[in-house]
Amino acid sequence: MKKMTRRATGALALALVATPAWAQEFPSKSLKLVVPYAPGGGADSVARIVAKKVSENIGQPIVIENKGGAGSIVGTDLVAKAEPDGYTLLLGQSGPISINPAVYKTLPYDPVKDFAPITMTTAYPYILVVNSESPAKTLQEFVALAKSKPGALNYGSTGVGAANHLVAELFSSKAGLKMTHVPYRGTALAVGDLVSGQLNVVFGDPISVLPHIKSGKLRALAVTSLERSSVAPQVPTVAESGYPGFEALAWHGILAPAKTPPAVVKKLNAEIVKALADPATKELLEKQAMQVVGNSPEAFAAFIQKDIATWKAVAAAANVTVE
Repeated sequence: MKKMTRRATGALALALVATPAWAQEFPSKSLKLVVPYAPGGGADSVARIVAKKVSENIGQPIVIENKGGAGSIVGTDLVAKAEPDGYTLLLGQSGPISINPAVYKTLPYDPVKDFAPITMTTAYPYILVVNSESPAKTLQEFVALAKSKPGALNYGSTGVGAANHLVAELFSSKAGLKMTHVPYRGTALAVGDLVSGQLNVVFGDPISVLPHIKSGKLRALAVTSLERSSVAPQVPTVAESGYPGFEALAWHGILAPAKTPPAVVKKLNAEIVKALADPATKELLEKQAMQVVGNSPEAFAAFIQKDIATWKAVAAAANVTVE
């Protein structure tokens, strides 16, 4: 019995020594960063900008693999079931991680149990925009207009259960509004109809609406971040416009499969945060109308759990589900 105990103790000591040594050698080969969207979108841009700098710093290639489809479920599930060795990572986003659990009855992955958050890379608010011909010059005036015509005003989104659909429902519940939802197959289509006057309001992502705001075709009434956004500092927040505490952010972040060794997660976090702090990398991301974050794994994990709870409550209250 004593011999067995000594052997077990020796094996445990060896394992404790071996793990840090293995982690120190990481990464010893190329990494794969899965983007659960088609090439060319905002998530893809963030992935490529960040991966380029991290790759330079660690001396290993990072291959971007676009796996779009089924509301970003395909690519997200692929990483959830990958080997938890740190070599397959996910460019996660609020859609597949926070929104999908709120609107889909079943998912093949659990956004909390199946992933090890590494860091949030970027975030951005939605901008509440109206056509420049709208009589509403402020958020308060828009709310008054909507309340004077219950159900008559319409808002566009990128689809049933999409992030900006839920953002509009969250605001409507806070402001006591009743508006008609018009789903589209993409932000550009919804924004196009807002510009032409066929819609009354859209909660748009900055990169889609800022050019129209600058051209004078759209008017920005509020941003959904808790504090004013660096991408549109002149636009007041929803919170300061009469709805204290209102916050709705879209975000991107890097996640690994659950059970990835903590030492590897820590190392990946350090390298990604270092890349995000690089002035040239930061500038490229800000040109995409993104705010650079770079937080700890613990802070990112806590944010995800809070974000999921928020959108589950909104979807339940608005009875929004996707089969």
